[in-house]
Amino acid sequence: MQSILVIDDQAEMRTALQLVLSAAGYQVTLATNGKEALQALLKGKVDLVITDVVMPEKDGIEVAMELRKTHPGLPVVVMTGGGKLKADVYLRMARSLGAKGILQKPFSNEQLLLTVALALTPPPA
Repeated sequence: MQSILVIDDQAEMRTALQLVLSAAGYQVTLATNGKEALQALLKGKVDLVITDVVMPEKDGIEVAMELRKTHPGLPVVVMTGGGKLKADVYLRMARSLGAKGILQKPFSNEQLLLTVALALTPPPA
């Protein structure tokens, strides 16, 4: 079973993502911010990280930058509804940092599952 770490400061979003991903057969670990997520990564194997951008403590862009150094092969999906900048600006930044997928909130369950499946697909040899 593949393991996904979901990082979002909104409890409703974490719960919704956990329900959809668990129903699709993924093992889901939850974190409320980037700092907590990086601690969770030390505790167990994760196949994919899904992170919100705008969060306290350590935001999703900081998480993506740190994961690029510490876990270079770990795929990251970045999601946002915007914040100080428009959502598309954050998503372009995430893509430039190597995000395997981007999701602009609100998104459908189908968009989520397709993005996750594509992010978990190994690159062709």
